[in-house]
Amino acid sequence: MADLRFDLAVIAHELNAVPGRTVLDVGCGDGALMAVLRDKSGIDARGIEIDPGLVEKCVSRGLSVVQGDANQVLADYPDNAFDYTVLGQTLQTSVRPDKTLEELLRVSRRAFISFPNFAHWRTRTALLFGGRMPVTQALPVSWYETQNIHHVTVEDFRSLVKEKGARIERRWFFSQGKEIGTPGANWRAEFALFEVSR
Repeated sequence: MADLRFDLAVIAHELNAVPGRTVLDVGCGDGALMAVLRDKSGIDARGIEIDPGLVEKCVSRGLSVVQGDANQVLADYPDNAFDYTVLGQTLQTSVRPDKTLEELLRVSRRAFISFPNFAHWRTRTALLFGGRMPVTQALPVSWYETQNIHHVTVEDFRSLVKEKGARIERRWFFSQGKEIGTPGANWRAEFALFEVSR
């Protein structure tokens, strides 16, 4: 799993511990996580991806992927269709992250959701001293090029989960691709990963 992005590696580790599950990877990219889940544990992993080139890569790997915008496609799935849904670093690009969370927890009992933390100290410092939106490892392109349309923080996400009547089961925080502790995560973590249930 060394070839997986750090948040996806944690998700793969957690899901591979319980083989036989069904997983929907929303915004699955090139299908790297799905391939690991299928090959290591025989997990039935499906995906949704908006980029046709990435869908083609998934299909060439023998993965089952639907091309489309998750904001619309998720509505086509029945309630409880999967054991888990995964939304890896895509929440901030959703038109309505609150509705996306509702849909993830409608089609599955549990969801893994990761996102860049816009309250990280580097982001705060760039805004405070430079007065401009930063370009960092977590936010690698200028504000006018980014797909990020909602700037979510660790505390924003915790609040949203509570507001929706869901529960945070577990959480992981990362800085420079390495897991860090929970204290001060809202300003220390570049990325956050949560396991959420309803």
